[in-house]
Amino acid sequence: MSFLQRLFGTTGATADPAIPFGRYSDAYKSQEQINAWDKAIELFEQGRPMQAYRSFLIYLKDEHIENIRWDDKGTAIHFEFQQGSRMITGTANSEKVIVESKIAKAEDLNVGFLRRLMEHNFTLKFCRFSLAPDNCLCVVFDSSTVDGSPLKLLHAFRELAISADKQDDLLLDEFKSLQAVQSDLNSEIPQEEKEVKYRYIVDSIQEVYREWEAGKPDPNQFPGGYAYLWLSLAFRLDYLIRPEGFMMDVLERIHGIYFAKDERNVQLKLQAIQKEYQKLLDRSAEDFYKEMYRTRSTFGINPPVTMDRIKSLIEGELPNMDWHLNQNHKALALAVPKYIVGYALFHFAPPKPVRDLFHLFFKLTETGFFRDLGFQVPEVEADGSIDKRALNKAFKAIVAANKAEYPKCKPDASKLNYSGEAPFAKSYLEMIKDLDLTKAE
Repeated sequence: MSFLQRLFGTTGATADPAIPFGRYSDAYKSQEQINAWDKAIELFEQGRPMQAYRSFLIYLKDEHIENIRWDDKGTAIHFEFQQGSRMITGTANSEKVIVESKIAKAEDLNVGFLRRLMEHNFTLKFCRFSLAPDNCLCVVFDSSTVDGSPLKLLHAFRELAISADKQDDLLLDEFKSLQAVQSDLNSEIPQEEKEVKYRYIVDSIQEVYREWEAGKPDPNQFPGGYAYLWLSLAFRLDYLIRPEGFMMDVLERIHGIYFAKDERNVQLKLQAIQKEYQKLLDRSAEDFYKEMYRTRSTFGINPPVTMDRIKSLIEGELPNMDWHLNQNHKALALAVPKYIVGYALFHFAPPKPVRDLFHLFFKLTETGFFRDLGFQVPEVEADGSIDKRALNKAFKAIVAANKAEYPKCKPDASKLNYSGEAPFAKSYLEMIKDLDLTKAE
């Protein structure tokens, strides 16, 4: 099958399924949320904390999902919000703010997980892990109202929510004496979707192993190219699968291994990374399935960045594919732009048009995966030529969705190189790099 056929295979006319991708981000706030934040700060400085907290909760509420609810009693506000698989509950009144999340219940007090959570407490700035009277492991935060500014609450709530969401699956996976709590928060996904994702995980890892074992070029002489291959895989799986629990921890550990400032050279780091991927291959399908579910979140972990940061990333990394492209090392050449897109989505919350174009990039380069999930992709004409109108239609949809905030955003499709998968990917990122993302005044 040719590159063009793989890139733009024929699809039906059914609507795309509502499957979310990538890490949740709270960076894309509406104007109403921004106004609510400014009002919360102003009200707290005026000595009106309860009114400030009401505006603060409006700021946290995502207009697209039901992530937060509250009951305003006048003298006290009872609220709850979701972060992944965890529910966080709290109360604010004129004297104190108290927030907690239960992450697991212990049948017996095993010194292993108790020590683990004690060690985690030293890494936390606002909240702490604790043991409730009913042997529930909790993450808690409290503050006097006089010291509970919206800014402090924002940092504290974020730390508590992310810590609770990350630790519950890890603790339950490692310590079998712990029991799950609040298991009804997650939405089940269809079995067919789970199977497609599982096959993609295994096939993608095995494909990179085959490139490594083929040794063209020699991994010992050109480890940098293979580093792009292994890392781009981790970032891609993180975005496309949206893993929870064990797999998410493995992917983050892979990132940490490579970027750790230690005495290991690139070859040793890649060997350690392969061992982490092997842990995924050794897991059963059922182990993956139980960590595949839909969640709602209130906080994202990726900071927003400007177009300058994205441009710098592309300019700094993209030239590293040229030698492999000239030597016809197709997989290693293509790994570089995939790494760039994956790295940006793993670490940052890019400007909205860039995020949309990055998602389209994966849709164009991982077409088999998207087709298996039921997505449509641009078609190929009868003579095998690209239906550029379909791709331009996708660009126009992105432009229209972001026109109010970025009126000058207009991807220049004339810069695209359709001669092969890697040249196309390179030209696509060069097109993104040249976008004008001047905001509307």
